[in-house]
Amino acid sequence: LICFILVTPLDVIKTRLQAQSNPFPKGKCFVYSNGLMDHICVCENGDSKAWYKKPGHFKGTLDAFVKIIQIEGIKSLWSGLPPTLIMALPTTVIYFTCYDQLSEALKSGLGKDDEHIPVLAGSLSRFGSVTVVSPLELIRTRMQYRKLSYKQLYTCVSSKVAIDGWFSLWRGWTSTVLRDVPFSAMYWYNYERFKKMMCKEAGAREPTFFIAFTSGAASGSIAAVITLPFDVVKTHRQTELWESETLKFPQRQCTSTWAVMRKIVAKNGITGLFAGIIPRLFKVAPACAIMISTYECGKSFFSHFNEKMDQHP
Repeated sequence: LICFILVTPLDVIKTRLQAQSNPFPKGKCFVYSNGLMDHICVCENGDSKAWYKKPGHFKGTLDAFVKIIQIEGIKSLWSGLPPTLIMALPTTVIYFTCYDQLSEALKSGLGKDDEHIPVLAGSLSRFGSVTVVSPLELIRTRMQYRKLSYKQLYTCVSSKVAIDGWFSLWRGWTSTVLRDVPFSAMYWYNYERFKKMMCKEAGAREPTFFIAFTSGAASGSIAAVITLPFDVVKTHRQTELWESETLKFPQRQCTSTWAVMRKIVAKNGITGLFAGIIPRLFKVAPACAIMISTYECGKSFFSHFNEKMDQHP
């Protein structure tokens, strides 16, 4: 929840500034981040009163922040958040739980200090969570755009599966996996190394809030920079996919991740693959730091609590 409170306003302001300079037409897609997950949002009808269509004459990020609070109220900084939490919260819980369980299982087989454990546990837990969530995100986006009832949604999904097969529910999965799995592997590997190193320097048996926060921010920043090209490709492919479905544009030829990457390099050069590096760092570093520090503190608290309960039943 702390992560949502601090990170979501940055993305809301970014989206409002984008909509001001280039208004979103019906069917146009944009990426919305709540700090835990990125979601593809499809714009509604031109006369709708959606939060991203509200008028505003903003001169920049700080001006937008002040004016949104003054004119619309502070709640507007968390516009569009509730629908995304339905998947983000359980997905994050599953991801962290799987990482812990896999780490313990691998330690018993490979040894407690094996450096491959964070890489393997991080990769497998993210691979699983991405695979589970991918069709749910596709269904959520379709419901948002077409305002379908559950019965209509079932009919829509059934017809899609009948025509294109079950794998059609995982369209866009490859680019997500290519970004999230390497990110998770690098994140956990660096986090465990930084945490161990800082605990040793501080003479601490377990990480303090500061150690977890600093290690999380540093490892998240490193992973964010290295995997940024895959993030750019993922956003490009997913928005293109949804615009082709909603606006009925013909699907373009280059559908593979590598083809999209070559196309971006040809158009914008190698720097095109690192577009938006500063906003991504501002978003990822605090999100990773907040999540892991609160998770470590919560885990430590309940571990000590359970120990006391066992000693004094």
